[in-house]
Amino acid sequence: MGEDSRLADVVTLAQGMAAAHSSREAWWAAACGACRALGGSFAALSVWERELGRLRVLVNVGELAEGEEEFPEDESYPVHQFAEITEFLHERWAGGGEPDAWVETAEGAAEGRPGYCHQRVAALRRRGRGCCVVAPIVLHGRAWGELYVARPVGAPVFARDDADFATVLAAVVAAGIAQTERLEEARRLAYTDALTGLANRRAVDGRLDEAIERHRRDGAVVSLVVCDVNGLKRVNDTLGHAVGDRLLERFGTVLSLCGAMLPGALAARLGGDEFCLLAVGPSADEVVKAADEVCRRAAELGIGDGVSCGVASTEDPIGPVRSARRLFRLADAAQYRAKAERAAHPVVAGREGPDDPVVRLADEPSGPSDGERRRFRGRHSPQGGGYRDGGYRDGGYADGG
Repeated sequence: MGEDSRLADVVTLAQGMAAAHSSREAWWAAACGACRALGGSFAALSVWERELGRLRVLVNVGELAEGEEEFPEDESYPVHQFAEITEFLHERWAGGGEPDAWVETAEGAAEGRPGYCHQRVAALRRRGRGCCVVAPIVLHGRAWGELYVARPVGAPVFARDDADFATVLAAVVAAGIAQTERLEEARRLAYTDALTGLANRRAVDGRLDEAIERHRRDGAVVSLVVCDVNGLKRVNDTLGHAVGDRLLERFGTVLSLCGAMLPGALAARLGGDEFCLLAVGPSADEVVKAADEVCRRAAELGIGDGVSCGVASTEDPIGPVRSARRLFRLADAAQYRAKAERAAHPVVAGREGPDDPVVRLADEPSGPSDGERRRFRGRHSPQGGGYRDGGYRDGGYADGG
């Protein structure tokens, strides 16, 4: 195989990993690219889980043998069976050597020769493969895992230049994995509330737009619970903002626990003292039950004055929901009413008959845009005073009412 062809294969592999939107896509692109570049019939990418003492297979591609899956749930091997990862390679690196790839055949070790590995040879025979090339993946100066490419019985055995090329491919894979990890961390920070560790408003907006599209397309039930932590301002003023932050953190934990009652639900802090749960699929009654549990647990926190919860679900009689904005307005109006009435349980939009006051309030022409939700409450308070606009500041400094 010519140098130009191999360079093109390296570029293709790197581009495939760069285009990945998740670690799983990056693993798949790495294995597929390496399998193609080395003329293999099968490839796998495995990670060394040090804390569990095992090599865990992340992805298998190509011609899978019986029992192999593309993304296995728990295909792993005790790392002591593959001593080259933990012993041989570390000894070589300590002496200034490089983590070179090597070749094994169904008859035993071939090129590279880190030492005969009975388990690999047995696996080749069991799965009808004639040879494999194994390339260590080194990330941040440490063994991360391995790239494994195999050929079937009867195909040409990998040569020394194939092992050298596999070493190059493993380095490209390592760079791609590092880039993917950096991007995922950046995404995590961009969509995570720093104080509570829950999702943030940006994450909710994106997920809710997708959910409403699913509802419009196939009728999926979409429900939104909006929660306002009561008494945050009093806690901040009398006990300090550090205690206020602790209240928000503890309520975030409550919300996460209760959200687990709803498969796939997203628990988020919108900002300040406002939180929400977004559920797609569970029935409205299941969501109301989870919201009621939120209220119960929040009342037992010991600091603050519990929480006010409003629920809006496309399964309830609230009229057509064609936009995320309308569902937010409905849940917000229900939450506003719960707060005004100091309700110990969630207020649910659409459950008070054809002239439901929550639905009427949400649909008033003077209702807010998404960015005006707090001012909405002040304008429409039936008691005239409303709640002061505390904004969406982080760190627990918003006026909790």
